Amino acid sequence: MRREKKDGSRWHWFAILFVLLYVPSVIYDVIVSDRGVAARVVLVLLLVLYGVGWMIAPRWLWSSGSDNFNTVLCLGLTAVGLLVVFWLGMSYAGLLVYIMSTVAVALPAWRAIAIDGSVLLVLAATMYVTQDLPRDGGQLATLSSISLGMLAVGRMMRANRALSKAQEEIAAFARTEERARLGRDLHDILGHSLTTISLKTGVARRLLESAENERALEEIREVEHLTRQALGDVRATVSGYREVSLSAEVVGARAALRAAGVEADLPHAVDNVRPELQGVFGYVLREAITNVLRHAAATRCSVRLGDTWLEVRDNGRGTGVGAPGTGLRGLAERLAPFRGTVLAGPMADGGYRLRAEVA
Repeated sequence: MRREKKDGSRWHWFAILFVLLYVPSVIYDVIVSDRGVAARVVLVLLLVLYGVGWMIAPRWLWSSGSDNFNTVLCLGLTAVGLLVVFWLGMSYAGLLVYIMSTVAVALPAWRAIAIDGSVLLVLAATMYVTQDLPRDGGQLATLSSISLGMLAVGRMMRANRALSKAQEEIAAFARTEERARLGRDLHDILGHSLTTISLKTGVARRLLESAENERALEEIREVEHLTRQALGDVRATVSGYREVSLSAEVVGARAALRAAGVEADLPHAVDNVRPELQGVFGYVLREAITNVLRHAAATRCSVRLGDTWLEVRDNGRGTGVGAPGTGLRGLAERLAPFRGTVLAGPMADGGYRLRAEVA
């Protein structure tokens, strides 16, 4: 939109300059001519209408956004210009330069060619009939060359406007993607960290109630460490530099499950997972463990890894992973660049299974 206004403003000032350089001299010629008073008044009014119309037309043409409206406007002013030229004589055909140039710039190519071509044909036919072609025919070549040149300028301006619009759309899409990434990462990070912190503070409270102060202090120290880590993760995520490690997520999952009293059966190494998948599988594991702790009410959880897959099972009540539009959708979005899929649902013998796999 800003580029369209800029183009319209630039062409508007060009139109004012060209009209002021030529139309006033034609008006003077009409005033000092030997035509009747009524004819001179009408011609002056037509010239003023024609000149003012072409001085303000560019702003209308660039702001309307409708090719049909622009075409009607150009046809109306073209009719006025042709009427003036027919009345004054073919020696004033140069007045139509405003029609040829503005139409070529403002309208789509095929409409501009149709209007400008028709004007040239009408002028040529009139000059031929009135035998003015030998004297004034050179103006046709001038008008034709100006029309073709401005047609190229118009196509370039339209291409620039389309490019500017595409760049704005890409920028808006990038902002949307960045917001989605930030929301997804914060959901994964804070969901897991706050769930673990909540579990550990609960353990610390029960230990304090049982007068087991040393163990309670140990849990509180871990809560402090987790809080600092979560804060650092949020800062890194906002900056866009956070990298998730599958091995670190396995360690964190073991600690979180232990704090919740869930028996954990986790792998001790992640070397069998392809290196390019360890980051995304780290997110999958974090989300899956968070939801085991938050929703499943499980007493046992197992994690299995393959070179292109990860599976998490629990013996809980079979609750889904997160609310629709958050957990599962976030995992699907993370796996999409790798052409991966995520499947989740209750198992026939009880419990819940989540499996992420890359083809």
